[in-house]
Amino acid sequence: MDFEKLTAFRNRENLFGQKMGITVAEIGPGYARAIKTFQPDERNPAGLPHGGVYFTLADTVSASAAASSGYHTVTVSSSYNFLRSAKIGDTVTAEARQVHTGKSISVYDVRLSTQEGILVGTACFTFYVLDRKIEL
Repeated sequence: MDFEKLTAFRNRENLFGQKMGITVAEIGPGYARAIKTFQPDERNPAGLPHGGVYFTLADTVSASAAASSGYHTVTVSSSYNFLRSAKIGDTVTAEARQVHTGKSISVYDVRLSTQEGILVGTACFTFYVLDRKIEL
């Protein structure tokens, strides 16, 4: 698997990720890293980044790590732990690491941190591996 081509493919083909300003920075075997700067129009009524922004970043990075298998996947289940809030304007980095992989199910742990290295959330995503190779 050419991970540079896979990274470019994930960034080019994930239109929702583009809309959200998420960039997949790196993909490797069972691993991915993605980055996003939280924007003013992404705040909730309390003036903090909306929870959906964190979740979308976590989903994007874990799906990118799952794609390192060379197959398309779909999310089966997920959980997100909001540990603390980032601020609008913060750049948050998400890293996903493979916990388990089988023939049809794969599981990834995710950690989201601010540019200062402050952990703002953790997640666990489970994917079903489709019988469709990723064509680069």
